[in-house]
Amino acid sequence: MQRLASLLERIAHAIEAVAGIIMGLVTLLVVASAIGRYLFAYPLPDAFDLSRLLLGAAIMWGFASVGYRGSHIKVDLLAEWVRPGTRRWIDTFAWTVLLIFAALLTWKMFGRVSSAAGSGESTMDLRMPAWPMMALIWLGVAVSLPAILARLILIVTGRGTLDHFESIETGEPDA
Repeated sequence: MQRLASLLERIAHAIEAVAGIIMGLVTLLVVASAIGRYLFAYPLPDAFDLSRLLLGAAIMWGFASVGYRGSHIKVDLLAEWVRPGTRRWIDTFAWTVLLIFAALLTWKMFGRVSSAAGSGESTMDLRMPAWPMMALIWLGVAVSLPAILARLILIVTGRGTLDHFESIETGEPDA
């Protein structure tokens, strides 16, 4: 079991690294375009199209990380008041709904990628094909499926739960 948990943690870190790298690319692209636009009166071609597609990819890869960790904003008014066994059933239901949603989103995104590839959809300025960036977005959603399933299995088997809150490590002693 410890080996599985270690493997899942490594996979989660890899997913988070991909999301972080993509977000860094978005930041660099937006800054470079703004500098070009305001200092040299020459914005980067396709900066808008590329930044919005990359931002979508960063969001979906982040969604995959949240799918495993469960460290998102959540309101547990009911779940906080019930016994641990009942809470596990509530968490199981919630994660099952999330898995179904992610599966439907993966399916619809694949259709969108196929449509963009088939129609020759491209960016505005450089006429670069849009489907590779859309495929990166789809891949983030697709990676969320095994991540969500892994968390669901941990919840169902009682070997994992959702944290009540996101802990913050500040290095300061508790007051």
